[in-house]
This record gives sequence, structure tokens and C-alpha cells, in this order.
Amino acid sequence: MLFMCHQMAMKKEAQEKLKAEELRKAQAAADIPIIWILGGPGCGKGTQCAKIVEKYGFTHLSSGDLLRNEVASGSDKGRQLQAVMSSGGLVSNDEVLSLLNDAVNRAKGGSKGFLIDGYPREKTQGVAFEERIGPADLALYFDCSEDTMLKRILARAAAAAVKRSDDNEETIRARLQTFKQNTSAILELYADKTLTINAERDVDDIFQEVVQAIDCVLKKKAKIAAHC
Repeated sequence: MLFMCHQMAMKKEAQEKLKAEELRKAQAAADIPIIWILGGPGCGKGTQCAKIVEKYGFTHLSSGDLLRNEVASGSDKGRQLQAVMSSGGLVSNDEVLSLLNDAVNRAKGGSKGFLIDGYPREKTQGVAFEERIGPADLALYFDCSEDTMLKRILARAAAAAVKRSDDNEETIRARLQTFKQNTSAILELYADKTLTINAERDVDDIFQEVVQAIDCVLKKKAKIAAHC
């Protein structure tokens, strides 16, 4: 009888330790900021992401880079993705979200924060991201006129060693229109956590506004953690 009581006590203690560890991990994850980086091609968000990483040591995750890296790895999944893209198809949102989720989980233990670059591209992706990975603390939208983005993309294309067939004004404007329509829906759905930044200014002026927004998020999360 005493042995059974001892076994039950040991089991209960183990369960309590497991719950405490799970709570600790959940709290640690909750302390890590997740920031969506939104903006059209040529808006300068890549430059800002590099500056954020340098200052805060955040983990920068780009859905496009993750797809390319998976294909380059030669994995079974990479070959499947390559087949879809080679045939002109679109990789499913579930696949992209799976790559993002895996990358977040790999980096979570040592990451100070996550920059999710170029995602979500439409509001349904945002909903799926928050359900599967976690709520975004902030969405930074780098607002830039269509004409400015067009000029930047064409200039970048002209300087590239390899010319792409879709780097022409008509195709680029079509891409920008699609982006604008999808982004409007995202901004409307996440208005309470979105900061729109004028991205047609000096890089350092833009970054100063970015820093203020991120510092605000970090202070809020630190205050919440202190009360847990």
C-alpha cells in the first residue's frame, strides 16, 4: 500500500514538473516578439530587415528564401516543391506555413525575436499563421508608391547579371496591383497592430521610426512578463 502511494506521489510530482516545464517554454515563447514585415517589391523592406537584425539580433525569416533553401537541400519535400514551381504552379499556403513553422521552432530556443518577411501575402494567410505559429505583435507596412517601386525594380533588373523575362513594366505593374489589393485586406484586418511607414524617405529616417515601434513592443512584452 505504501509502495503504491509512493508511486502515485512520484507520478504526480513528475506530471507537475512536466506542466511547469511546458509553462516555462510557453512563457519563453510568448516573450519572443513576432513582427510581420510587409511591403511591395522595391519598397526597401530588405534594407530595413538587415538593420533590424543588426540592432536587435532578431531571426529574419523570408518565405521565399525558405522555399529556395528547401529546394536547394535536395530533400524529398524540396523535390516536390521544385516540381510544383517548375510546372508554373503555386506552392500551397500549407506548405509555406509548414516551412515557416519549422524554421520558427528550430530557432525559438535562442532567438530574440522573429521578422517574418513578405508574409502574410493575403489575409487568410495571416489568420492561418496566428492559429498555427502564434500571434503577431506588430506588422510593419512599408508604404511606397507604385511608380517608385517600379523605378527601383527596373533599376535593380538592369543591374542584374541575369535578366528575367518578367522584368518589364507591364508585368511589374500587374504584380504591384495584385500586391496592393491583397495588402489592403490585410491592413484592414490587422489595423490594430499595423504601423504604416512612409518608405520614400531616407533609410535612417525610416529606421528611426522602426526602432521606436519595436522598442514599444519590447517594453510591453517585458511588462507583461513581469506580471506573470
